Amino acid sequence: MFKIMGLDIGTKRIGIALSDFLHITAVPNTCIERQPEKKAAEEILKIASENHVKQIVIGLPLNMDGSKGSQANDCEEFAKYFSDFDIIFEDERLTSDLAEERLRERKVDFRKNKGLVDIESACIILEQYLSKLK
Repeated sequence: MFKIMGLDIGTKRIGIALSDFLHITAVPNTCIERQPEKKAAEEILKIASENHVKQIVIGLPLNMDGSKGSQANDCEEFAKYFSDFDIIFEDERLTSDLAEERLRERKVDFRKNKGLVDIESACIILEQYLSKLK
């Protein structure tokens, strides 16, 4: 049995979520600083190892017309740190807006802690992927 990890890779922070072993739910995990990049990758690999992760779903920030821009290319480049895992790229357009909406509904003040939005975005990215497995 293994878990699936969801990543919301930003320029400053990376939000992390994990599935359960049945691949039904996405659970918030943590948010880490992106820089230095190698250290961030090592932290993600440590979390993956501790949680028996075999697949990593990475949010791909496509442009609204579906084309790849510099941010999408940056995410694909960062994914190379995880070559030992099965990598899945998931369209993440508008996940930050949805994450903020969810946090507002739960009355969570994220204005001073943007990492909460990144973690919630990672959950949404992972949920989108998990819903396709059903």
